[in-house]
Amino acid sequence: MVSTEDLTKNLFEVILSHLALTCVLLLAIYAAIRWYIRDSYKVDGFNQKHVFITGCDSGFGNLLARQLDGKGFHVIAGCLTEKGATDLSAAASPRLKTLLLNVTDSASIRSAVEFVSREVGKRGLWGLVNNAGRSIPIGPTEWMELGDFTKVLDVNLIGVIDVTLQFLPLVKKAQGRVVNVASILGRLSLIGGGYCLSKWGVEAFSDSLRRDMQHFGIKVSIIEPGFFKTAVTRVDLINADLKRLWTRLPEEVKDSYGSTYFDDYVKTQNFSMGILCSPDISKVTKCMEHALTARFPRTRYGAGWDAKLFWIPLSYFPTFVTDFVINALLPSLKGAGKI
Repeated sequence: MVSTEDLTKNLFEVILSHLALTCVLLLAIYAAIRWYIRDSYKVDGFNQKHVFITGCDSGFGNLLARQLDGKGFHVIAGCLTEKGATDLSAAASPRLKTLLLNVTDSASIRSAVEFVSREVGKRGLWGLVNNAGRSIPIGPTEWMELGDFTKVLDVNLIGVIDVTLQFLPLVKKAQGRVVNVASILGRLSLIGGGYCLSKWGVEAFSDSLRRDMQHFGIKVSIIEPGFFKTAVTRVDLINADLKRLWTRLPEEVKDSYGSTYFDDYVKTQNFSMGILCSPDISKVTKCMEHALTARFPRTRYGAGWDAKLFWIPLSYFPTFVTDFVINALLPSLKGAGKI
């Protein structure tokens, strides 16, 4: 028979445990609300601020330029082609300026710095968005040559570093923002080639830049998009380049993969892009805009539900788990693999 003293003790323990759980829950709710409110604070004077964006011919850069232009920012958009610059100018207000920029050419970047410097004057450059990038060639590592890696690295990594270093004095003058576009492939190497290498490099460069520049009031943010429908994920371009890589391989290498592997790989790529790629690229540009307009910008932005709910969480799993998932997404060699 349970005594009154034991009942009282047990009841007291239950109340204490529920009280502790309630306190933890309330603290969590308070922290979430406080973070949400803090995250919503905006800087003032959009119409007094200049933002320079690379890669504005299409995709994320093009939409961001028009988006910020609509908010009143003085946008300077770097485009690779005359057509890209002309089309963007026609779709924006007279306030938006365009210039031709090749991020793999230091002289082109210097010319852009001179143009932007005249535009911003003593105020400096509030925002630098390193958006320009390319994806192909992608595919199995063994199918590549050194030049295939450097084509991507020169744009996606060396270009980002060169642009940042040359524009940094203008950003420093304004105590502004640097926004670098990485990828969930900067967390998980799903494919061979230079793309994943370049995006991992962008992550590392941005982290070191953020720590170095925090003393000068400059904030650095990294955008990590999932899969979106842009020129970077066009399956016709990817398929054509995969064909180029496969065709030039020695016969003994082709034999090691088996007669059906190339077709299986292409089908897998097409299926994955069709299923994974979201057409709503505003999910990415909204993250970029927040990084430029928030009083307290985030260090990293996962853009897209696939990034938030699948790829980024997967990147924290043990290696054997991520390997299992990634291997399940790729075609098997079906008994081949021996030379």
